Amino acid sequence: MIKDYKSAVENIRFELSQYLKTGKLKSLVAGVSGGIDSALSVALARPVCDNLGVKLFCRSITISTNKPEEIARAEHVGRSFGHDFKEVNLSDTFEKLIPDLTEDFFETDKNTHAFKIRQGNIKARMRMMYLYDLAAKNKGMVLSTDNYTELLLGFWTLHGDVGDYGMIQNLWKTEVYAMAEYIVENTENKDNAEALKSCIDAVPTDGLGITNSDLDQIGASSYAEVDKILIEHLKNPDNKDLLNNKVVQRKYASEFKRNNPFNIPRNKITDEPYF
Repeated sequence: MIKDYKSAVENIRFELSQYLKTGKLKSLVAGVSGGIDSALSVALARPVCDNLGVKLFCRSITISTNKPEEIARAEHVGRSFGHDFKEVNLSDTFEKLIPDLTEDFFETDKNTHAFKIRQGNIKARMRMMYLYDLAAKNKGMVLSTDNYTELLLGFWTLHGDVGDYGMIQNLWKTEVYAMAEYIVENTENKDNAEALKSCIDAVPTDGLGITNSDLDQIGASSYAEVDKILIEHLKNPDNKDLLNNKVVQRKYASEFKRNNPFNIPRNKITDEPYF
């Protein structure tokens, strides 16, 4: 686990700065959900954008199931850290498109957990379509807001969550919280600190209406518990006591997502070289 958050924050901002300069990018685009991951991402990015003259677009994209408190936190974060904030409500678009995008829409039970996950995936992909178009318009890239815990659990939507550049993809969720706390404690801007703190204190949710919280879906009481289980498993993958744990089973069940897209290696197809 990270011990020196000051250096970690500085390293992340340095790497982002170098990437933006090398790519000659003119903007960053971030979807802000009212959750800690997107809030930390834009808090990390804003000083870099200010230094380079890169515009930071923050968008709260709501679709039917977002709760009022989530929307309020997203607006607070977006206005505090973004140069350009807007709330975009795609609920009507979703309702119009969903019968055509869901082959069994009129036959299936819409209250099942499986169907809610499918609907959540479509919502996430619609949001990403919007963000990528905005990035293309402004000669920029879309920020990823996923963390390492969620990566290992497959707790993200293929083609719906992953952006172009991840500052926190290799941080455990508990490190995400700790880094956010560090920034809150070391920022002089009271409004920025309050915006970020509200996300630290909030119940973590994906905003897709699948369950009341992320932890309900994962099957754990806290992210500290989740990270502890995953770290113990990675250290000792043959520990039979952990193999039956719900968290570890979720990791194995989502392996295909981490290998996406999977392409058959050429040497499995033919002995002939490429040229």
